Amino acid sequence: MSNCPTFFEAQQWAFSFVKKHNCEPSGADLLLSGEMGFSATEFLLHLRTEMPAENWEHFKQNVKLYCEGWPPQYLLGQAYFYGLQLKVTLETLIPRPETEELVDWALSDNDHAVKNVADIGTGTGAIGLALKNERPKWQMTLTDISAGALAVAQENAATLGLEVSLAQGDLLSALTAGPYDIIMCNPPYISTDEKTVMDKSVLEHEPQLALFASEQGLAIYRRLFEQIQDYLRIGSKLYLEIGYLQGPTIVAMAKQAFPQAEVTLKRDITAHDRMVRVVFK
Repeated sequence: MSNCPTFFEAQQWAFSFVKKHNCEPSGADLLLSGEMGFSATEFLLHLRTEMPAENWEHFKQNVKLYCEGWPPQYLLGQAYFYGLQLKVTLETLIPRPETEELVDWALSDNDHAVKNVADIGTGTGAIGLALKNERPKWQMTLTDISAGALAVAQENAATLGLEVSLAQGDLLSALTAGPYDIIMCNPPYISTDEKTVMDKSVLEHEPQLALFASEQGLAIYRRLFEQIQDYLRIGSKLYLEIGYLQGPTIVAMAKQAFPQAEVTLKRDITAHDRMVRVVFK
């Protein structure tokens, strides 16, 4: 006779286990759905079904690792972003929901006509692939300084059947097909001073190269502003994700670097400064 629980019983066990370890139950839910590849509806349909032994053992192990500080997305090797399932590895950041708002802004601002677009520091490819999926005519180039991250982005593009160009290099150095109509960038912007208040699971598992920047987190923006003019034309747009305390400073930096440009600061759904757009005149 099998000792395996039903999916409902497995969920209840996980909720009880994570509660004892002061972890969020949402992580356990994500691990359970991801273990089987179930959608929310499929999970409900299988509540009374017995969980296969191999999956039950693997799920228990993942729940324990989650309570030790591992992000569920790394345990599953995948994350969802803008409706796309993306592979994630320890070479890449886990795509964040707030970054979807940066994609929303670029899409609402620009029509379907052919655009030459670059996603700088692409990581998993999240921003560039989401844009390509929504705007198939756009010519999309994804770059990253990390060969490991770029390999993940390439695999995600192939899995999703999205035709993009990929190039390895620091910031804009890998770009060759300019000028660009749109440049997207979600760079490392966390100051090393903030390590003391950061989530332990982020510090221990996500790539430091993609998180931290010098000059109180502003170094990459400064370098980007110094280099970007050569890659743009009149009417080009730069979209940046920023740290929630950096808005006024980055707006001032952009206005100083590009006196003729239109610089706009935008808040995210939680009312934090999160995005900056620069339209070049």
